[in-house]
Amino acid sequence: MNYQPDPVSGAIVAESLALFRQHAPLVHCMTNDVVQTFTANVLLALGASPAMVIDAEEAAQFSAIADALLINVGTLTRDRASAMRAAIDAAVQAQKPWTLDPVAVGGLRFRSEFCQALLLQRPRAIRANASEILALAQQVGQGRGVDSLHDSAAALSAAQQLARSSGAVVAVTGVVDYVTDGERTLAVPGGSALMTRVVGTGCALSAVVAAFAALPGDSLQHIASACRVISCAGERATATASGPGSFIPAFLDALWQLDAEALQ
Repeated sequence: MNYQPDPVSGAIVAESLALFRQHAPLVHCMTNDVVQTFTANVLLALGASPAMVIDAEEAAQFSAIADALLINVGTLTRDRASAMRAAIDAAVQAQKPWTLDPVAVGGLRFRSEFCQALLLQRPRAIRANASEILALAQQVGQGRGVDSLHDSAAALSAAQQLARSSGAVVAVTGVVDYVTDGERTLAVPGGSALMTRVVGTGCALSAVVAAFAALPGDSLQHIASACRVISCAGERATATASGPGSFIPAFLDALWQLDAEALQ
């Protein structure tokens, strides 16, 4: 990477969060079985409305009603893939934004081919770790399940390429998150190592990205704001938590209490 992208400003994040709470988006989360409850609680703590509808017929109906759709392939099955395709088709027809979280793409053939095919459906956003972004961009990259073997900065060029080819705003997350639309890039510092020691923070972030992507205005700034909201809550939770067990309730409380002053 030849340059350091500008960090997203606290003022922009505060504006996006205020808009988010004003709109209270309804988010259709087709996410993995491991994280559904935590994802719902994160969205509720921020002021959004989560729903998990997975039957193919119902998913198609609901994605046309919801403000945003999340597709997370963490526990992908062939039946669930069919339901996801139906939901995406309906969302696209209804002009509702959808977000892709390509969990463990690159290491497993079925999900890798599935996610590559989904890129043709023009997601509004893609949120993934560095190894997943490298694999999705069809560059060298393979993680260890949900764990990245690469630093986020190593995938920035691939993220920019992927953004240009897919039309999505791409968030590659790590110690520093990078959010790009292929032309502009914002850096999102912060977070906490404790966020990697509990299940679901990355998947919940993808749901928050999906929700923020539904807001009117600059999608790049809104999605970078989603990343900063989560990293800021992680920092604040870590300040009071004694370990992973106490981190989760502290994290949900921090999301609930976030305000402009904290985000500055």
